[in-house]
Amino acid sequence: MVEIKTIKIDGESIHVFKSAIYIFESSSGYTLELDIIVSELAVKKYKKIENLIIEIELADGRIINSIMHVKILSGGLPQLNLFCELDDIQEYEDFEKVNENDSWFPDIEEGITIEEIRKVEMPFEDISIKLKLPIDQVEWLKSQKKGALNEMFQAFISDYWKKQK
Repeated sequence: MVEIKTIKIDGESIHVFKSAIYIFESSSGYTLELDIIVSELAVKKYKKIENLIIEIELADGRIINSIMHVKILSGGLPQLNLFCELDDIQEYEDFEKVNENDSWFPDIEEGITIEEIRKVEMPFEDISIKLKLPIDQVEWLKSQKKGALNEMFQAFISDYWKKQK
């Protein structure tokens, strides 16, 4: 199987946790498929873009430059499926070939967890919490800066998790 060294999307290097590149054969022709496990932030960044300029550096030194379509694969780990049509597959003879009738597809999720991905790139999200508190606590919370509140709640949750373990 062909091994990927680096991937750039629109000129920007991205962290790829696992990947598979292969030729997909269907009744309508051939496509070059690139399945990559990335961070949740990368999925969020690219999920609304239809076409991306992709540069793939293979372990053997070959470089593939292509405009590829994006498909987000839901469920499991955060991943992107990038693909483009191929007219001539001769230069890709050493690539794994998958037929539309095959039951086998590369499993790039094996051996990696969401926790490992989040150690490299942790997404942050806004959250609104409705609480019923005494007025003096409400007044105190309202007087705090957002950054201080974020730190306080992160520390509180981490301490609480440690106590539960």
